[in-house]
Amino acid sequence: MERILADAVAMKRTRGAHKTKPLAGQTWMLLFSKSSTRTRVSFEVGISELGGRPMFLSAADIQLGRGEPIKDTARVMGRMIHGAIFRTFAQSDVEEFAQYSGIPTINALTDAEHPCQILADIQTILETRKTLKGLVVTFVGDGACNVPVSWMFAAAKLGFELRIAAPKKFQPSAALLKRADGRIICTEDVKAAARDADVLYTDVWVSMGKEAESAARLKVLKGYQINQALVKLAKPGALVMHCLPAYRGKEIDDTTFEANADTIFTQAENRLHAQKAILNWAVS
Repeated sequence: MERILADAVAMKRTRGAHKTKPLAGQTWMLLFSKSSTRTRVSFEVGISELGGRPMFLSAADIQLGRGEPIKDTARVMGRMIHGAIFRTFAQSDVEEFAQYSGIPTINALTDAEHPCQILADIQTILETRKTLKGLVVTFVGDGACNVPVSWMFAAAKLGFELRIAAPKKFQPSAALLKRADGRIICTEDVKAAARDADVLYTDVWVSMGKEAESAARLKVLKGYQINQALVKLAKPGALVMHCLPAYRGKEIDDTTFEANADTIFTQAENRLHAQKAILNWAVS
């Protein structure tokens, strides 16, 4: 992770003037079962800038969408392409594809994890703070979805404190907390979680695939919004972050979003640089 983060800084600084093209002559497949804006664009641009050729396929474009087993698709792709970027529902699908394809396989989002997003987020934090030492990140909202789960793993590996403010039913499981094994505090008290935090972070209340739960989720999560009152509890100059897309008036109010738009869209931009660093690491 530390190597990728350092490389991401270099990738950003030297964009358009990279001395090497580590993906030259390679074709990388983007296999997306879930729709995307930032992930697709950043990976397609990143592969191209590193000298490779991106090939985008939705599940409906190939036999996987008609019921072909993932392991069969993987074994075919492993003989034709050089790497895969997989965005899908089940974490086990990405792992099975990697196992049977034998090629570098990047998790571009599953229901369980969103590692590329968090690496870009940490890059964004480091650009401002320069260090993670003593850092307190507070996640507000659905604390059991893929984004806070990946924050848990990052906090444990990189040694900063993560607070998750969420209703009890939307907090990570005891098994996940044990697996992460970091300085992770879960609470229903959103004000206590925000107090003296360096970063306030949120995500949508209704993730892809959870649309049927929309009404119930909005009701339960109503009090877990990042707004001006909550920002005042954090440290002066605290970063307010959102992985996008944002539903203003729900997980974050419009005033707070616009006041922190530069940070939020720097996060989005850094997806490109962090993912180029991931691609470079995957083939080195």
